[in-house]
Amino acid sequence: MSNNKKNTPFIFPQTQSTVLPDPSNFFSPNLVSSPLPTNSFFQNFVLKNGDQPEYIHPYLIKSSNSSLSLSYPFHSVSPAVIYQVFNADLTITSSDQKAKKGSNGKHIISSYSDLSVTLDIPSSNLTFFLVRGSPFLTFSVTQPTPLSISTIHAILSFSSNTSLTKFTFKFNNDQTWLLYASSPIKLSHSLSEITSKAFSGTIRIALLPDSDPKQEAVLDKFSSCYPVSGDAVFTEPFSLEYKWEKKGSGDMLLLAHPLHLQLLSNSKSDDVTVLDDFKYTSIDGELVGVVGDSWVLEADPVFVTWHSTSCVKEESRDEIVSALSKDVEGLNSSAITTTSSYFYGKLIARAARLALIAEEVSSIDVIPKISKFLKETIEPWLEGIFKGNGFLYERKWGGIITKQGSSDTGADFGFGIYNDHHYHLGYFLYGIAVLAKIDPCWGRKYKSQAYSLMADFMTLSRGSNSNYTRLRSFDLYKLHSWAGGLTEFTDGRNQESTSEAVNAYYSAALMGLAYGDAQLVATASTLTALEILGAQMWWHVNEGDNEYEEEFTKENRVMGVLWANKRDSGLWFAPAEWKECRLGINLLPILPISEVLFSNVDYVKDLVEWTLPALNREGVGEGWKGFVYALQGIYDNESALEKIRSLKGFDDGNSLTNLLWWIHSRGDEEEEFGHGK
Repeated sequence: MSNNKKNTPFIFPQTQSTVLPDPSNFFSPNLVSSPLPTNSFFQNFVLKNGDQPEYIHPYLIKSSNSSLSLSYPFHSVSPAVIYQVFNADLTITSSDQKAKKGSNGKHIISSYSDLSVTLDIPSSNLTFFLVRGSPFLTFSVTQPTPLSISTIHAILSFSSNTSLTKFTFKFNNDQTWLLYASSPIKLSHSLSEITSKAFSGTIRIALLPDSDPKQEAVLDKFSSCYPVSGDAVFTEPFSLEYKWEKKGSGDMLLLAHPLHLQLLSNSKSDDVTVLDDFKYTSIDGELVGVVGDSWVLEADPVFVTWHSTSCVKEESRDEIVSALSKDVEGLNSSAITTTSSYFYGKLIARAARLALIAEEVSSIDVIPKISKFLKETIEPWLEGIFKGNGFLYERKWGGIITKQGSSDTGADFGFGIYNDHHYHLGYFLYGIAVLAKIDPCWGRKYKSQAYSLMADFMTLSRGSNSNYTRLRSFDLYKLHSWAGGLTEFTDGRNQESTSEAVNAYYSAALMGLAYGDAQLVATASTLTALEILGAQMWWHVNEGDNEYEEEFTKENRVMGVLWANKRDSGLWFAPAEWKECRLGINLLPILPISEVLFSNVDYVKDLVEWTLPALNREGVGEGWKGFVYALQGIYDNESALEKIRSLKGFDDGNSLTNLLWWIHSRGDEEEEFGHGK
């Protein structure tokens, strides 16, 4: 690469998609000139009519026809599915728009951040500051406007303080709501509607948890200070700091989910106070009150390594070397028939695993052939000469799409509408990282293309100076990724494979190691650690914990698809009964980092024993069996090894070599990681 281009980021050839939605329908004009979020917590607000709900803890929020509705949802629970039910507990609009049925008004996203989105309804003179984890719905009435607040319930009682700045509403569904106004407001009510005289100023509305008078004092105390936006700052490795922009006076109250509480307890910061008795229910576990202007979240370090941490047992080396030579012999780039970015990426990463295993068992004579295969498979994608597909850049949302995905929403599993980016690109990055390690000259030649692929889902900066949105897939409030892109879903974003998400950030960290980029290693390792914690918290279903209702927990040991507003035992590609697929899709690809993801040996044993009976079903794929036996190898090495030796086939991203490496490099997991149980 010539010196004068050294500081210019590489961009893949530009194209215009024929299938992407138009972001200018809902984003304000000042935002559409910059890359836009495609997998975010508020994505439904900018898709189609913008009228599907989003879960902004602790409320489901829906905007349509010049109004905003909120619901404190109840849970519908079965052995197969948990979801939060939307009921329009409150619908807020202007009285004028209510009379006109609001058909001429839509909302506009005027700003957004990691922890908030600001939604304007110009036709009603309303601006909503939707801050994640706020027990208050806060909105500004921008000019004197009579308001309508209606409910699907009956209003049983209605009272106010003498200054007309606080009101209490009780409904016939046992809910109690509190309304706080920045200046006196005159409200009156009918059976199911509350109306005001013209008002301008700030209003905050909160559900009173369990209608408990003790909690009312907490809401009263913190009603005057409100956040309008919030960001997550990467301060140092394995640490995030939440910072909010706030208005009003006094201290700020927000809600933390269970993983927040775990990471806050690791932090040495004494700037926050946890209110253990102040709680809201949530599909993500109890949300607990936290008082403080900023939070410091600290995860235990996860050390990204090329090779296993326990090393291959010397007496097992020959068996691995024998399998390795056969698997390497079978590498033939001209025999690949797939043009799918996902399946092609898996084949690249499978071969790259063979190179690192060859290093680990000192069988370096096979590495030149693997290197040749990797160059033949990776270079056409980086150079734009791959026949039948390729990476392109589109400016409308700001990101990489595939040639096939530019005209077909279903191609490449929806990559062209920003589905699964971290999955596909993670496999490519793994191959690139390994090849850059074993051939540094090649790595230098293709560094700019490699960094462009990485930046598509790993960019930290925001605004028009970047080619990509900030952390496309990773949710900095939930602390895990979303795979679902620009498709409207009633239950918000979703993610199926946590292990492929872990692979994406792990591979980015390896790329940082290969290129000597300490900043990339630190950021990607931090995201790897958080993704693992998110998977363990919400996808790994432990019988002993209270994360989910007993009816669901009793029947499930691992999630199928996790949605913002739903927990589903079924997969996109298989029914819930295919338990080996549920296990496998949350393990593949098998890597050194898999040791950390599955470091809880008791859980692994429960998961495998729950899965094994499903293998007796007719037609179970050999590839899926391999993943079950791999986890069995953590606690029952000999039985698992015997089963792996008898397998007749392997997943397209896996190999006999990789399974043998895994089995023969199992050490004492508890001793190794220290947090296994």
